[in-house]
Amino acid sequence: MEKILIVATIIILSTIGVGIYYNYAAKEGSSKKLKRFIKFNLLAFIPTLALALIVVIPHSVSAASATPTSSSGLGFLGAALSTGLAALGTGIAVGNVGSSAIGAVSEDPSLFGKTLIFIGLAEGIAIYGLIISILILGRL
Repeated sequence: MEKILIVATIIILSTIGVGIYYNYAAKEGSSKKLKRFIKFNLLAFIPTLALALIVVIPHSVSAASATPTSSSGLGFLGAALSTGLAALGTGIAVGNVGSSAIGAVSEDPSLFGKTLIFIGLAEGIAIYGLIISILILGRL
């Protein structure tokens, strides 16, 4: 099993290394060589990954026999989703509000306090998601 993962790691690292080389080489036709190399690596990596999954899944299934019931697993999934999606929404909101706040403050510096409040309100979304996940985890 370790040999398969080592081969997959070597394929990935060689793809990254050759991509960086061809990116900085900037020679004529280097993009064609890079595309050909990426196609070759995909043809090598996908079967290696499939073989790794075939070998790893039986080990993980035998190790999962001592885990809690599926209802608690769904509770963990719900807690993770509530935190993750709330953080994702917060990132989108803070990105939009923050860029608008910077624009407003650059025009009128006296608006800094007001724009800071809006950014804090956007960050509150993540706190709500975290509170919900703590409540879910408390019930498990």
